[in-house]
Amino acid sequence: MSLPGKIVCIGAGYVGGPTMAMIAKNCPMIQVTVVDISQPRIDAWNSDDLPIYEPGLDEVVKACRGKNLFFSTDVDTCVAEADIIFVSVNTPTKTKGIGAGMAADLTYWESAARGIARVSKGYKIIVEKSTVPVKTAEAVEKVLTSCADSFFTFDVLSNPEFLAEGTAISDLAKPDRVLIGGKESDSGRKAVACLASVYQQWVPKENVVCSNLWSAELTKLAANAVLAQRISSMNSLSALCEATGADVQQVGYAIGMDTRIGSKFLNASVGFGGSCFQKDILNLVYICDSMGLKEVAEYWRQVIVMNDYQKTRFVHRMISTMFNTVSNKKIGILGFAFKKDTGDTRETPAIDVCRGLLTDGAKLDIYDPKVKEDLIRSELQLGKFEWDHPQAYANRVAGIKDESINVSSSAMDAARDSHGIAILTEWDEFKALDYEEVFKVMVKPAFIFDGRNLLDHNALRKIGFVVYGIGKPLDPFVTEHKET
Repeated sequence: MSLPGKIVCIGAGYVGGPTMAMIAKNCPMIQVTVVDISQPRIDAWNSDDLPIYEPGLDEVVKACRGKNLFFSTDVDTCVAEADIIFVSVNTPTKTKGIGAGMAADLTYWESAARGIARVSKGYKIIVEKSTVPVKTAEAVEKVLTSCADSFFTFDVLSNPEFLAEGTAISDLAKPDRVLIGGKESDSGRKAVACLASVYQQWVPKENVVCSNLWSAELTKLAANAVLAQRISSMNSLSALCEATGADVQQVGYAIGMDTRIGSKFLNASVGFGGSCFQKDILNLVYICDSMGLKEVAEYWRQVIVMNDYQKTRFVHRMISTMFNTVSNKKIGILGFAFKKDTGDTRETPAIDVCRGLLTDGAKLDIYDPKVKEDLIRSELQLGKFEWDHPQAYANRVAGIKDESINVSSSAMDAARDSHGIAILTEWDEFKALDYEEVFKVMVKPAFIFDGRNLLDHNALRKIGFVVYGIGKPLDPFVTEHKET
């Protein structure tokens, strides 16, 4: 199977940029172009300050950019010349209309399909890279067939991404699997083989898995749902551990030794976040509801319910431990990104925790090494799922000026004169802090609420801190002031 000469990706976001950079790195014989209608975003990709932070991404992009990796706003020309077109546009959760709060909004996908049909001639392979509902390929085919002329033929493939932010480059370099779904026809099988030949330039052949279109589309939603389910399962057990005096980390370790279960995604925390888990589960719930599978829908909906409960429970524990009020008390928030090694704040549990504390009158001092102040402030004013819509995203520029919120440039500044500290992101630098010095600058009694079980709690107690860890035996002080 001969390799394509030109690949283009529509969409220069968290998936499109890194994925195309990795293809360019491993396939120097292929010209790879990432296109987007946003000039500022493309300018950022062409600069020394990339629009997203991901360990290792800088090196890959700069090694290939200008050689066989390009970033452009000339969408039509690049699409017209491409042999394979990846579509990695936004598929936000609908905020109004039928399916609001659950269903995926395919407006941008439909627009991309119409644009492809308008400028394309000859044969092209069109690849779904965005997370989409099952049967999206069927809808895309209808749009392409209706809008294109007789000189354009195509196959639509599903090639979902399975990247974890913070490890995206290593995930791309050594993926557990690359999944490619296509139609079970001669043309469809050839298209799958063509795309597989690209990945096989660096991915072992046995790790490239082929399926039908619908299986590939569903696998992405199912994979994220199962991973999130494991987190919610451990978070549910963390509440029981606190009530009984068990240690959720010890429970998780013992469970993970069972080879049928494995040790990954068994860490309890303040809750999961990110752009995928909640959105994909809600999409799955909507699909199940639409097909009359009410019990199945309710099963997966409970994963989200438990995640929301964990964030609320964390806030309630903080307030009850600090004498049932945080009104006018300064709380240092360490970490705002939804996980370490990324600046991504989409659906971060820090948003709900901060809002809960603000509602009770707290004064927040927030520090995150990779999240800028404007983004922190605007995230705290956006409504549910508004982060995923362009107009709301544009409103982030100014953010809000709330006297109850301060954003500091260091963890020590956030902790200074605070009554308590909440660790909401597992940044390595928080493990390396001099907590004896932190203790000295805090109001006494000094509280630490470890939402990631990141620290040595016994060592902190020896310093003098009152410590709460998720799913850990309660500090005697915490027990005396437990929730009612």
